[in-house]
Amino acid sequence: MWQRMLTTLARVLPGKAHRSLLLSARDDADGRHYAVAYHADGRLAFSTQVAQRCHAVIEHPHVPLALFVARRPGTECYLLSLHDGSLLQTLSARANRHFYGHAVIHQSGEWLYTTENDTTEPGRGVLGVYRFIQNRLVFVEELPTHGIGPHELAWLPDGETLVVANGGIRTEAESRVEMNLDAMEPSLVLMQRDGRLLSKETLTQPMNSIRHLAVAQDGTIAACQQFMGSGNEVAQLLAVKRPGGPLLPFPVSDDQLLSMGNYTASVAINDHRRLVAITAPRANRFFIWDLDSAEVKLDAPMPDCAGVVAMDDGFVVTSGQGRCRFYQERSGQWLGTPMALPSGLWDNHLHAIAS
Repeated sequence: MWQRMLTTLARVLPGKAHRSLLLSARDDADGRHYAVAYHADGRLAFSTQVAQRCHAVIEHPHVPLALFVARRPGTECYLLSLHDGSLLQTLSARANRHFYGHAVIHQSGEWLYTTENDTTEPGRGVLGVYRFIQNRLVFVEELPTHGIGPHELAWLPDGETLVVANGGIRTEAESRVEMNLDAMEPSLVLMQRDGRLLSKETLTQPMNSIRHLAVAQDGTIAACQQFMGSGNEVAQLLAVKRPGGPLLPFPVSDDQLLSMGNYTASVAINDHRRLVAITAPRANRFFIWDLDSAEVKLDAPMPDCAGVVAMDDGFVVTSGQGRCRFYQERSGQWLGTPMALPSGLWDNHLHAIAS
C-alpha cells in the first residue's frame, strides 16, 4: 500500500514539490512534542523531541538552520540544524515575556524578530529583537507592535517593512484565557524594522481577531481571522490589503463564512497561480480562491485541516486528526491526493524548503 502511495505521490507532485522538505510541529499520542521535517514523499528527515509545543517554523535565509517557535504562551523556541535536526540552542523568553508563536528573520540573516507578550501589562505587544552571533541568538532590544496580542508577522517584499497581525486579545502569563473580549483591539500594522509605525488599520468588527498572514510577491497582504463573537453573526474571516490600498474584507460569500465555524487557522498565497488558501479546522473545511477575481476554486471538506503551504501549482495541507493532502488542479478540477505523511497531530502551520 505504501509503495503504491509513494508512486502516486511522485506522479501528482511536480518535480520541485516532490523534492521539498516539509517542516512543522507535531505531537504524539502521549502528548510529547516534536519538531519534525519530512520529505514530500513521506520519508522522515528528522523528528526532534522538544519540551514545549511549537507553532510556526522559520528558515534561516543563508545557513541550514530553522527556528521552531513556541506556541502561545510558550517560553522556549528551538534552533535546529536542517542537516540532522540536532538542537543547537533553546531560546528562552525573558522575564515577564512569553512568545506568541511566530517570528521572522531579516534577509541579511543577522536579525530575528519574535512576537511577544508583556505580561506586566497583559497583551501589550512587543517584538523581541535578537541577533545571530556565530549561529546563536542573543537578545538585543524590544520594539512595540503598536497593538495588543500580536500573533503573526511577515515581511513586505522590500525586506525591510514588517506586517504585524495584532490579535487584539489580552492574555496573562501561562494562560490562553481571553481577558478583554468586550474591549478587543485587533489591528493590522505596517512598521519599519526599527519600530517606526507606518500604518495601523482595523476591521469593522472589533471582536474579529486578526491572526495569520500571507504576503504575495507584489506586496498583497492576506490576513485571516478568528471571530470571538456570536456564532450567528457573519464575520469577515479573510481580509486583503493590496499595495497602496486599505485593508478590506475579501469578497467571500456569507454561506462560506458561516461554514467556517468563526475560525481560520492558516493562510497561504500561491504566487505562481495567484491563489489564496485558508484552513478552517473547527469546521473541517479547506478553501481556495483566485486572489484577484475572488472566484471560488475549491470549497472542500477536510478533517481538522491545519497548516497550508503553497507548492508549485498547488497546496500541501496538514491535518490535526486525518491525512495530509496535496491539492492540485488537474483537468480543470481541484483534487486532494492523500500524502505518505503521518496522520494527525500536526500543528496549524507548515513550512516548505526546496531540497
